[in-house]
Amino acid sequence: MLATETTTVTAEKNAYEVALENFDLAANALELEDNVRAMIKYPERELKVSIPVRMDSGKIIRFEGYRVQHSTQRGPAKGGIRYHPNVTIDEVKALATWMTWKCAVVNIPYGGGKGGVTCDPKALSLGELERLTRRYASAILPIIGPEKDIPAPDVYTTPQIMAWIMDTYSMMKGYPVTGVVTGKPISLGGSLGRNEATGRGVFYTTRSSCQNLGIPLQGARTVVQGFGNAGSIAANLMHEGGAKVIAVNDTKGCIFHPKGLDIPAVVAFKNRTGTVVGFPAAERITPEELLSLDCEVLIPAALENAITEDNAHTIHARIVSEAANGPVTPEADRIFDQNGIFLIPDILCNAGGVTVSYFEWVQDENHLFWDENDVNAKLEKIMTRSFNDVFKIHVDHKVNMRLAANMLGVGRVAEACRVRGLYP
Repeated sequence: MLATETTTVTAEKNAYEVALENFDLAANALELEDNVRAMIKYPERELKVSIPVRMDSGKIIRFEGYRVQHSTQRGPAKGGIRYHPNVTIDEVKALATWMTWKCAVVNIPYGGGKGGVTCDPKALSLGELERLTRRYASAILPIIGPEKDIPAPDVYTTPQIMAWIMDTYSMMKGYPVTGVVTGKPISLGGSLGRNEATGRGVFYTTRSSCQNLGIPLQGARTVVQGFGNAGSIAANLMHEGGAKVIAVNDTKGCIFHPKGLDIPAVVAFKNRTGTVVGFPAAERITPEELLSLDCEVLIPAALENAITEDNAHTIHARIVSEAANGPVTPEADRIFDQNGIFLIPDILCNAGGVTVSYFEWVQDENHLFWDENDVNAKLEKIMTRSFNDVFKIHVDHKVNMRLAANMLGVGRVAEACRVRGLYP
């Protein structure tokens, strides 16, 4: 998934502690046996690497990078790589854990992985960024590969960065290996529809929620926090679907119009100026005001822990669609439950990205490519089916959607673990 906001971490719990808490809740609801819990709760492998990079000035600066493989019970590890100043090993472990359950929820044959480099990519030249990427790819090369672990873009990483990783891996192997990463440029085996996949999945699951809750999509007031790849595409699809997107924001600020923003025009304005701030016919509001707006749909599309127990009581949406990973803390979940807010959890809501990454990997491995209509139709089928699977658990077991999705994901991984057994 691609996104563009800064990480906010609560002092009480970091992202990995939240991931473990959500696992325990699901495992308890499933009455999961202790032996299986011990095998699937924690990461299988954690790699920390040192990345010396020669800067344009000639000076060598050392960065730190990580690659975590949480599970390979159901298939190769799968997950993005993020470049961000706040990347930590615990954040990467949390994201890898969520990827395991996410892949299981949409029932694709992957386990969870994640990677990251602690850096500020905005402060690097293109040449420095390439050298950093190639050094990082070389350092994690022993544990990645199309049969082992397939990276993808995430925060501040791009198709070009995936191309450098693919090229570095291929040079080491001596032949082109397109399936080692997904989210590549189309010219190197990328899939049509991949760039829009995360936002499209958010739209499909939000539309399903509206249908099940009896909320008309036409005219539904929608607020989008974070106007990167996932947020802007979800906003545009909601706009095309007849919803009224009344507020959006990026790292520079927030804009609002009670009658709805012209989202294609906002996208064009941001592409031209670098920010949504200053868009004509919209007023500027604070981030706190944006989250507290009366609306039918709120789409947090920034990073982790955007909504905590400190601000959850200010949310007045009927549906919260988690386009980002972990934007709502467990404490905020409980407040949502008390206030009757319907949440579409991240491991379901934003799984469109990994689903089309799976399509890309399948196409690369078979050397046979699909047109965009086929990709989108397959994605819609999987996202709609997965929403219905989670919604059924929500209704049958009388649990919230977060717990229902985790029960589905953890249950599928647990079953694979039981069937495979323990070697030796």
